[in-house]
Amino acid sequence: MDHEKFNLASLIPNLQNTEAYFDAIVNETQIGSRIIRLLAIFIGLTFFYGLVMGAYSGVLQAVTAAVKVPALFALSLIICYPAFFLLQFILGSKMKLLQMTAVIMAGFVLASGIMVSFTPIVVFFVLTGGNYHFLQLLHVAIFTLAGLFGMKMVLDALTYSCDKKNIYPKTGVTVFRFWVIILAFVAVQLAWNLRPFLAERDKPYALFRSYEGNFYTAVIYSFEQLIRPAAESQKPRVTDNQTPMFFDTTKER
Repeated sequence: MDHEKFNLASLIPNLQNTEAYFDAIVNETQIGSRIIRLLAIFIGLTFFYGLVMGAYSGVLQAVTAAVKVPALFALSLIICYPAFFLLQFILGSKMKLLQMTAVIMAGFVLASGIMVSFTPIVVFFVLTGGNYHFLQLLHVAIFTLAGLFGMKMVLDALTYSCDKKNIYPKTGVTVFRFWVIILAFVAVQLAWNLRPFLAERDKPYALFRSYEGNFYTAVIYSFEQLIRPAAESQKPRVTDNQTPMFFDTTKER
């Protein structure tokens, strides 16, 4: 039996190879090797993105962020995946554990690949003196966009398994949409606890910090810093403890 030739196109679905890619998973074509390769690519891509992300604050912060970004994704999946797989099994899914894992990992790899594709833009703004708060919001936007594309790919795979292969229940597709929302909330909370990923340059390095506030008020605060007039920005800040989940703040408990 000829071994499947693994390359980037065979590991990540796109508009040209979608059905062939999903067929390989459904037919369990070298499923174990596929998962290992997906995991290796995922770790490499997210490590690189974290390295670029943290480089704004120095070498030590860059290395720290390079470890934290893949850890963020991995921990989010580890926490949420058991409940998702059990629900699918109860609903009548015929997809095995390795098959489902391959589908989810493919979505994560696609998301991490999109994130890395934005690194030249991130580097451009860092080198041209991009505003700190602007960089904060830029990273949040990149994570959100990449996550949407990644989870859309997983949804397409499950829909394909339902409509074309009849091994996945239609109700399961709906449940997956709710699971994605839960996954997003878990990821946000984890990122808030793992902060900072990006620190202000005049702040000392710290592996973890503890602050008041939450992610949602933090995003609003950073947006306000971008639209606030220059004169207003010189006034004493009373909400410096509110910055996005990936980043440093100025007020510690």
